[in-house]
Amino acid sequence: MTGASGHAAPPDTTGMPPQRSEALRLLADLIGFPTVTGTSNLDLIAYVEDVLAPLGARMTRTYDEDRNTANLLATIGPNVDGGVVLSGHTDVVPAGEDGWTGAPFLAAQREGRIYGRGAVDMKGFIACALAMAPRFASADLPVPIHIALTFDEEIGCLGAPLLIGELARTGPRPTAAIVGEPTSMGIVYAHKGCYEHTTTIVGVEGHGSAPDRGVNAVETAAAYIAHLGDLADHVRVHPPADSPFDPPGSTINVGTIEGGTARNVVSGRCTIEWEFRTASQGDADAILATVAAYEEHLRAQLAARDPAATIETATVGSVGGLDPEPGSAAVALVRELLGDEAGPLRTAAFSTEAGLYQAVGIPAVVCGPGSIDVAHRPDEYVELDQLDACLTMLDDLAGRLASV
Repeated sequence: MTGASGHAAPPDTTGMPPQRSEALRLLADLIGFPTVTGTSNLDLIAYVEDVLAPLGARMTRTYDEDRNTANLLATIGPNVDGGVVLSGHTDVVPAGEDGWTGAPFLAAQREGRIYGRGAVDMKGFIACALAMAPRFASADLPVPIHIALTFDEEIGCLGAPLLIGELARTGPRPTAAIVGEPTSMGIVYAHKGCYEHTTTIVGVEGHGSAPDRGVNAVETAAAYIAHLGDLADHVRVHPPADSPFDPPGSTINVGTIEGGTARNVVSGRCTIEWEFRTASQGDADAILATVAAYEEHLRAQLAARDPAATIETATVGSVGGLDPEPGSAAVALVRELLGDEAGPLRTAAFSTEAGLYQAVGIPAVVCGPGSIDVAHRPDEYVELDQLDACLTMLDDLAGRLASV
């Protein structure tokens, strides 16, 4: 089976080690599946199952409600506690923007790089894990290696909670998780949580000459945004002690506001898109509680003016942060695997699925090939030497586990 968008030119693997040439072949195929967030990834999942089935991997799917997208948990090795998860998301952001020098879903190799949507975020890591699967299967592992592939990470980590919840419920319990988001093969041991919301205010339309006879949704939205601004000021100047992040405190951002009909009409509806990113779970709980209390206050005010007026907030995405645990089993494992190449521990401004593993008691780190700076952009790419470094890490992982 090959990618749904067609056949890429075969990667130039002349003189390459077998695992690198296999990783490039797999990556070209994976890029060929246009698994844009919100669309089906089932063809890609079936492709991965075909790759892993001959190796004896035990595989389980978990689906979204419509069974249009799926997670895949593939386990190589014995059904015992103590293994390691290699985690990656299968979805990619859209590729319709200008600036591509080639077809986004057709892998291209040039200047020591592989180009294509998803090359770095994060099919490069997935390709490395799949290329190393024969090594895992032949290593006579005393503990398993799990390859965990999820759906719809880019819009709020929608798939990962299903997979991780099933893993936590049924076992076996891994010792560590490595989430292969692009970190240039450095170790990210902490990142902020990200919580995305849509707040809708329903007012009562009326003529602008008699605003008291309506309920102005835009004016209510202005008060709501002002409240978020006050809250943002508070959390900004009260960061957690010894925060490793930059900026150190939690942040709140209003991204868009849309409402109203005309300047002489009392606005009957207004929608606010906003998010907050937290430096600690305590901040997340406090922000949610404060906003909920303010909404209750506004809801009562609106209803007193007209029973039809109200305010509601929908959670679009809720991704817990990866709390700093510099001494965790995951950090220790990856530092040992990378040695001096690991460099200092780092934090990240972007969110990942690592915090979801941590939340169920599985220590996690973020470490993968390529730079986040070229993700979500035209001509996304991953460097061949970064793929080599990832393959070396995974080879050393198999050797280390086999010697336990």
